[in-house]
Amino acid sequence: MNWTQVYSAKSMDAASAVARVQSGNRIYFGGGAGVPQRLVDALMTHAPNLRGVEIVHMLHFGAAPYIDPAFAENFRHNAIFIGHNVRHAVQQGRADFTPVFLNEVPNLFRNGWLPLDFAFVQVSPPDEHGFCSFGVEVGCTKPAADAARCVIAEVNRQMPRTLGDSFIHVRDIDVVVEVNYAIPEAAGGETLPIYTRIGELIAAMIPDGATLQMGIGSIPNAVLANLHHHKDLGIHTELFSDGVVALVEDGIITGAAKTLHPGKLVAGFLFGSQQLYRFVEDNPFVEMHPTDYVNDPFVIARNEKMFSINSALEVDLTGQVAADSIGPCFYSGVGGQVDFVRGAARSKGGKPIIALPSSAKEGAISRIVSTLKPGAGVTTSRNDVHCVVTEHGVAELYGKSIRQRAQALIAIAAPEFREALTAQAKALHYV
Repeated sequence: MNWTQVYSAKSMDAASAVARVQSGNRIYFGGGAGVPQRLVDALMTHAPNLRGVEIVHMLHFGAAPYIDPAFAENFRHNAIFIGHNVRHAVQQGRADFTPVFLNEVPNLFRNGWLPLDFAFVQVSPPDEHGFCSFGVEVGCTKPAADAARCVIAEVNRQMPRTLGDSFIHVRDIDVVVEVNYAIPEAAGGETLPIYTRIGELIAAMIPDGATLQMGIGSIPNAVLANLHHHKDLGIHTELFSDGVVALVEDGIITGAAKTLHPGKLVAGFLFGSQQLYRFVEDNPFVEMHPTDYVNDPFVIARNEKMFSINSALEVDLTGQVAADSIGPCFYSGVGGQVDFVRGAARSKGGKPIIALPSSAKEGAISRIVSTLKPGAGVTTSRNDVHCVVTEHGVAELYGKSIRQRAQALIAIAAPEFREALTAQAKALHYV
């Protein structure tokens, strides 16, 4: 049979597709904006027939009905990165969390640490050769599909066809479910003076010809908004959003100075507006790859002048970063922060940056702290942190003593907390 006949033979409705799932199976859901919504809906309808099914996924948009206590006997969620839609379930002990560096997630699937019975994914329609693209979510979803015993794919007419190492052939899909709905859009971050100031400080540190890693949200958007006078910037990042598109269209991001994949924008996944999805459609400038490549620190370091920009919940006076938990409460995940911090640190002319507002809860709490909250996990160790930025300035920590680090971090804390932080630093014998 040719591929069109294979495709037709594998096509069925969502209900028939998920009927293959049995009690005790483990399912991976495609993440981000690529979650297969119709398959999720059908699985919930199939729930009364199931017991002890484990659902694994990264951060994704939309509802997560399987974490409702009513389905406790049917499903157990295992978050590899905790999103807002499953956070309460994880914090209440009704769902699990598996901490892992993003570059190592594909290894969990491929080498049997987290074997998958099913991968529920979303792909673009096949091209003339029978290849479907994973579109907006290649990073962990393609490796999951490569490793799973059975791949059930929503073929969505509205999924953009992205290029790079982003394809699966119809013959490697076990079940096809044709759908037609808009890819979810992600809201941009807040535009507030505090973020604008952080963006200005970081942008001033970035030289022409640098390659950047940043995610989405208020701080990345503020940085991008302040780069319009730069030249020949490049992108090598786990994810990107609309702010990058504007700089490409203005000729600021060209990739011309990149030492790895020159002239290419490299990423693992993306989410944003429909404008973003139209931009990446069949665009040779954009290359999507799995995260064991994009997030490999040794690959990242091959980009000269690699600048990574990541956020934190707290930074203590020695430079330890908590980014995935608030005290003992898990909040998100390590994601690619450490991958890119280490990659940028090893890059010729590169620099890893941790950026955060100096306070939280409308100024009531300092985010520069003497010690992390009891039970908090250290996302990025003090040995890895080079530079911390708040709206009050830049603290250069690399090669500095604990005394020098504490003084530099107190200097960029919110002014109303500096006296107390100084007293605490003295009590800890840091200064």
